[in-house]
Amino acid sequence: MPLPSVIDSVIPRGHADSQLGRKPQQEAGSPCATCRTMGVVTGSASSVADPRQQVAEYVAEVVRRRWPTAVLAIGLHGCYGDDDGAGDVRLVVVTYQAAVGPRPATRRIDGVLVDMDVITAKEYLRRARTLSPSWPLTANRYLACYPLYDPDGWHDRLRDTHLARLAEAGCREFVMLARDAWYDAWRLATQAYRLAERYDTDGALLVLGQARIATAVVDGLLTRTYFKNAVDAVRRTGLTRAHIEDVKARLQAQAAELARHGRPVDSSVDELLM
Repeated sequence: MPLPSVIDSVIPRGHADSQLGRKPQQEAGSPCATCRTMGVVTGSASSVADPRQQVAEYVAEVVRRRWPTAVLAIGLHGCYGDDDGAGDVRLVVVTYQAAVGPRPATRRIDGVLVDMDVITAKEYLRRARTLSPSWPLTANRYLACYPLYDPDGWHDRLRDTHLARLAEAGCREFVMLARDAWYDAWRLATQAYRLAERYDTDGALLVLGQARIATAVVDGLLTRTYFKNAVDAVRRTGLTRAHIEDVKARLQAQAAELARHGRPVDSSVDELLM
């Protein structure tokens, strides 16, 4: 499929599109094939160095041109500026109202995986004020989203909304979230251990990786630390090479910390049924 058609499969034409055929400019570096094909060359040095951001900037430009009155902002999160385990492009298109603008979609464009989410401003602000056990892996999209299109400072408002919610949340709320996350981590660690006992090495290694991430999330909640992604979480919590026994030892230490804060992981049947 020609590259322009690939773009159209991600961003269907909502109305007659204006001409995109700007003549390529001579700049340092080599633009990605999509940008060359469509005659678009981004101007920033960072986009020339990273084909992922070239694709992200081009997709954002097409969205803006096809839905000029529907789109409030477009942000990029999770991949720009580093190669920390993120080989994809994650875009968030913020619209004024529901059921307008492009549809959410995931496609590979010029070798780059593009995951485009579409959400209304009202719903995005609501999510920014919601804390969950996965907070260490989701906060980055509110606090460190790179604006590709933001004429009204939307991303500053999004960040401030989330920071205000964090200021309201006390230690007790994060401890409760940490205990919920701890159970998932313990379940995964126990499953990995049992698979290893049955000499299912492949299965044990697969689940152990998930247990490391889940354990890192508990650490993030206990310390109110958020991460760029799962790789960053495991690395920063020192669990990259953790053996199953190391993971269980970390979980035991976390259980003691939860108990110290008045949220023990063990309980009686009566407490379970409360």
